[in-house]
Amino acid sequence: MTAAEVLALEAAHGSTLFEPSLVFERGSGALLYDHLGHEYIDCAAGIGVASLGHGHQGLTAAIARQAAALMVCPPSYGNGVRAEFVSRLSELAGEPLTRVFLSNSGTEANEAAIKWARVATGRRKLIAAKRGFAGRSHGSLALTWNAAYRRPFEPLDGDVSFVSFDDVDELAAAVDDDTAAVVLEVVQGEAGVHPASREFLTQARRLTAQHGALLVLDEVQSGVGRTGNFLAAHAYDVKADIVTLAKGLAGGVPIGATLMSDAVAMAMPKGGHGSTFGGNPLACAAGLVVLDELTSGGLLEHSQVLGERLRRGLEAIGSDRVRAVRGVGLMIGVELRARAAPVIAGLRRRGVLTVGAGSTVVRFLPPLVITAEQVDEVIDRVALELAA
Repeated sequence: MTAAEVLALEAAHGSTLFEPSLVFERGSGALLYDHLGHEYIDCAAGIGVASLGHGHQGLTAAIARQAAALMVCPPSYGNGVRAEFVSRLSELAGEPLTRVFLSNSGTEANEAAIKWARVATGRRKLIAAKRGFAGRSHGSLALTWNAAYRRPFEPLDGDVSFVSFDDVDELAAAVDDDTAAVVLEVVQGEAGVHPASREFLTQARRLTAQHGALLVLDEVQSGVGRTGNFLAAHAYDVKADIVTLAKGLAGGVPIGATLMSDAVAMAMPKGGHGSTFGGNPLACAAGLVVLDELTSGGLLEHSQVLGERLRRGLEAIGSDRVRAVRGVGLMIGVELRARAAPVIAGLRRRGVLTVGAGSTVVRFLPPLVITAEQVDEVIDRVALELAA
């Protein structure tokens, strides 16, 4: 099938939400190849999903083995692969996150977090951050700030209020004895890659504990080694009651995870939540490979080192078109003084794939396996585009 035929079929039968213009055939590591054989350095990774890159031999072999053995096993039956995965996941996340509910996406993980927070506290009030993004399903959409996402589906959950991200005073004024949970991203991704300050997260933990509320950290994008720690919150020494993960957790296989303490987990009545596909052996087998690579494969340190190399290199370009470069690990945003879309398009023409984060930010979320040489090439091509 030609690329034109592929695009025509998608245009005729797709949801109409997307208008793709490129057709990719294969990938290798941090590289992608289109239908004409053109090579691209992938700094989008499916929006942070392809944590081990493309065509990772260990990942594809594990998926093939598991597919041949068993792909379906609902949580009402035991499964060794799932048991090992949740055990390893809890170990890496650390106390008090000893319990795991598995689902299929970040928005599902956040939906589960909302339900557990409310049932564990007996309260309904949720506090989220302005500019935050929690997902597009009805519950998580209520925690998402962007009016363009929210407006067509209102009214949404009326028990959600918003405070300015990183504003300790606003947060202190909002949290009270009626609050079920404060839900925060450690690094706001869709808003333009804004890491929280240590003071903000520390105070969020103190305030929620003081008022008997829960602290929920959305690490769907920042977790699983993206920032150089398994959880971005590990760099802050802040322990949440609930943490949500997804994106890179299974290297490209759909997965979501809601991690929580024993006390929170036990509050849900039997049958109070569930997932048909959540915790399937295929996703868990893929997730085990990712966890192995992060630890024994040295990818956590690699993410720190290469992320610093990329951030410093982008800063050193010194273009007047750039307002700021910020981020942590391999989660970096370049804020421009004008709209980002033309620069994203220009980089694509130069063989670098990126993704937007708001109207003026170019976001870099490469596979964690990107090489130093590829990072340097990305920096060179960004410099050329900004100078054009």
